[in-house]
Amino acid sequence: MKVAIFGKTLYAGVMAALLAECGHQVFWCDARQCELFKQHFPDESVNRLLEKQFASGFLACSELSALPLDIDVYFFSFSPAEEAAGLALLHELAQRTIIHPKLMINASTLGLHGTSRLRQVLPGDDWIYLPDIIQEGKALSSFSQVTQLIVGCTELAVQKKVREFLRPLFPREQQYLFMPVLDAEFTKLSISGMLATRISYMNDLAVVAEKLGIDIAHVRQGMAADSRIGAAYLYPGAGFGGDNFSHDILTLSDAVSDTGVKSRLLAQVWEINEQQKELLFRKLWNYYHGELAGKTVAIWGASFKENTSNVQQSPVHVMLKALWAQGVTVKLHDPQALPEIAAIYGQRDDLVLCNDQYEAVQNAHALCLLTAWKQYWSPDYKNLLQHMQHPLVLDGRNIYDPEYVKAQGFAYMGVGR
Repeated sequence: MKVAIFGKTLYAGVMAALLAECGHQVFWCDARQCELFKQHFPDESVNRLLEKQFASGFLACSELSALPLDIDVYFFSFSPAEEAAGLALLHELAQRTIIHPKLMINASTLGLHGTSRLRQVLPGDDWIYLPDIIQEGKALSSFSQVTQLIVGCTELAVQKKVREFLRPLFPREQQYLFMPVLDAEFTKLSISGMLATRISYMNDLAVVAEKLGIDIAHVRQGMAADSRIGAAYLYPGAGFGGDNFSHDILTLSDAVSDTGVKSRLLAQVWEINEQQKELLFRKLWNYYHGELAGKTVAIWGASFKENTSNVQQSPVHVMLKALWAQGVTVKLHDPQALPEIAAIYGQRDDLVLCNDQYEAVQNAHALCLLTAWKQYWSPDYKNLLQHMQHPLVLDGRNIYDPEYVKAQGFAYMGVGR
């Protein structure tokens, strides 16, 4: 099939790469996408597959005006801030001489009724909703390995089109879960809400466990061993982030409030998470009895999760502002996110961006770990002891063994440990 993809999201990149790999002729319909590809996505596996498909000829960039008129499928992936531009693009598309109906796939994060707002511009086409289920850091597998794909579509004839379109990726009929569009949109938000609730619940338990002298790591392992619960999203830490994930939770919370239902659960989930982003700073404050002025703090990790450069809603922002307010100089290392941090905060005397993780700990009074990059899991403790001003480790992701770290001569503080 001939497929036109609109949008600059990671989801658009994943679909462009996977669909081209399957033999579809894919046109990425925005000149900015060529520039975007040169800048690369924060996921190397996606970049490699895109490069391969551009070279193969199955994937090409195209302006809307140069797009073939016999496109079979249109795929739209817009962020909430891009909705107005997306609607304008649809109005341009409506002026083209094409045969309708076409299969129109809304894969945008526009919240409830987003698909219906797009459909109003081109009501004669077959509109479906395909939720953005991409997880940064493992973008390709998070889509291609789902056991059942949620699709907002109730018309049987359109369902057949969808199954044929995605057959190379999802060949079995039972791999599709069809439902009304609005139900699918609400399901997408509800999944994010459930995952956020699990994380915030564990963070709440971690606070209690710490006060009782209980290691939350043991509690988490015990809970995960129960088949009714499982291990996914059951890790306490310094707070979750990510623009899509955070947006989903706030959108769901607003949707619940708008119905008049008296439920504070989601608001509390969000509040717990925002408070959790301040956790390491509070521990540092207490450790030094509030005397932080003039000190240097090393931070390992700025992205909201490992294997991505995305710093949207990352705990690092809360940490930086709190430390700077106390006159602390921050030395920051991250394998991918330093350009993002530099773009946001610019040149500052109290922010030193380090290309080497051990450069960041030079003369530091504490080391705060905010992102669980694999290269941080087995540090050179002798190097740290030799170069840190004071041997304090604040583990915001519980990746270290507390007893081992203490045996190396460090003071250790984790989350609920």
